[in-house]
Parts: sequence; structure tokens; C-alpha cells
Amino acid sequence: MRRGPRIVVIGGGTGLSVLLRGLKQFTSNITAIVSVADDGGSSGRLRGDLGMLPPGDIRNCLVALADKESLMEELLQYRFNCGELAGHNLGNLLLAALNEVAGGFHEAVQGLSKVLAIRGRVLPVTLQNVVLGAEFADGTLVYGESSIPLCRKRIKRVFLKPGDCLPLPEALQAIAGADAIVLGPGSLYTSILPNLLVRGIPEAIARSRAVKIYVCNVMTQPGETDGYTASDHLKAILTHAGPVVDYIVIHQGEIPYRLKLRYRREGAAPVAVDRDELAGLGVQVVGGNLVQEGNVVRHHPDRLARLILELILGEKKPGEPVGIFNPAAGSGHK
Repeated sequence: MRRGPRIVVIGGGTGLSVLLRGLKQFTSNITAIVSVADDGGSSGRLRGDLGMLPPGDIRNCLVALADKESLMEELLQYRFNCGELAGHNLGNLLLAALNEVAGGFHEAVQGLSKVLAIRGRVLPVTLQNVVLGAEFADGTLVYGESSIPLCRKRIKRVFLKPGDCLPLPEALQAIAGADAIVLGPGSLYTSILPNLLVRGIPEAIARSRAVKIYVCNVMTQPGETDGYTASDHLKAILTHAGPVVDYIVIHQGEIPYRLKLRYRREGAAPVAVDRDELAGLGVQVVGGNLVQEGNVVRHHPDRLARLILELILGEKKPGEPVGIFNPAAGSGHK
């Protein structure tokens, strides 16, 4: 595990934690760089009440990388449903307490990382109090991550306020030393792009010699990527951050009809893979059967991790330093 490849994953939300669960089976050299623009739910309340950075996405990543997940996950993900704590998550409250005890948010994350004996590390992309804004196609502006999808308008661009926020130095160091940098999976405009808007982050990715991979979402997201194809997702990243992607990973295979029907009711649909458009963007397309069977459409942690690790090894030249990994056959990518 200590000799595994050095992988930096960038994003937030549920999608990132799914990938981390897969990667931690093969390497402990994982750095998750996580957005701190969340302003909804328990995270938003703690942010408003205590003036701290939002803990929710950080908590999900810590739980995903924990050495023993089951009981600890149940405990840290427990959400109170009555009284003054209703809606709050125990893991968020623990990070809030550590934020006070340890003297800062970064120190709080490091402290909980030790308690959970995580494989790898989790870093907030910045320690500054940032607000995510969006400009829509009609020229209107809205502020607040949770407010953006509610407007149900086509997004032209997103931006951070303040626009000159500084990254965590450890994040830049991890990017510089990575064998692979993975963007996503996760909400395009509210989980992935907020990280790429932090000053110096896209430039560091572009300079890095790492394999740069974008994991495209399987389904569109209502109010955020309605009607988006795979190339639309990729164009948004390239427009905001420049040349930070070598490969785009897409799902190949059918989505069960019952799930498509359920998502259709919510205004979502499978992301169409427009290969001709993708080819024109100078990025290689890699596909596989990557969806996990269940009640929601999510990536399969093990299949996605294996595909990414095989991409890393396929890119490395003889004699180049890289961790040791011998994936079994069966990821099914082409």
C-alpha cells in the first residue's frame, strides 16, 4: 500500500467518496483535495453559526478513507432528527468541536484523520471563506452553492468570491508530486469546478507530469447540467481551468430502466457520449461498465479504481518511478 501510485483526487460530494473507497484498496498514497464552497444543510448552518469552513464534504472523504468503515461510518454519518440538533450530522459536529480545540479547520481535519487512521489524507483546497457564484446564460448572477441549481437556468460560468483566494500549500505539493490527478466524479459546477477556481490550482495541474483524468458523471444533474453531453461537461472544465485533462472516463453500458424512469421524474437523464465532439477536444476517451447495481446511479468503486490505476501504469515509461500495482483483469475498458 505504501508503494502504491501517488493519486490526487479533486472534487467534493458523494461522487468523490465513492472513488476513494475504491482507490484505498490499492494504495495509501492518496490525497483528496476538497471544495469548501458548500453552504447548504448542516454544513451551511455550522458555517453561519460558527464562522467555520463547511465540514460535510470533508467528512465524507474522511469516512471513505477510514481503515474500518462500517461502524465508524454509521456513527459519523448519523443525522439527528429532532430537537435543536435536528438536521445536524454527528461527524460535522465533531469537526466543529475539533476546529475549536485544535485551533483551526486544517488542524481539525488532521486530528480526525489520525483518529480514523485513514489511508491517505484529506485537504481543504483553501482555508479562506469563499462563496461560489454563477453567471447564467441570460446574464443574471446568483451567489451560494446551494442556490445555483434552484435557479434552473443554463450556467455560463461559475466564480469564487473572493476571486484571489489562496490554495493550501500541501495541495500544490501533492499535485506537483502526483502520478495521477483525477477530477470527479461529482457535481460539475458545484463540486469540481470550485477547486479549479482557486488561484494556482489549475496552473499546478497543467504543469504536473501526472496523468490527468476527468471522470464524467453518468447522469445529468437537474438545475446544473440539464441536457449536457460528455463533451459539454469537458468543455466547461477546459473553459474554466485550461488544459487540465488528458483522459475522460465515461460509462459504457445500459442504465436499468427502473432507474432511468426514476431519474427522469426528477429531470435527469443518462449523459450522452458524443465521441466526435470529444475527439475534437484533444482528450482521449476511456470507457467501461462502471455503474454499481443499486437504488441510485453511482460509479462502482472497485471498477472505477482499477480503470484509473491501469491508465496510470499504461502511461508510465520504463524506469519512471511509480507505485507497484498488478490489477486483475475485468475492468472492461476499451
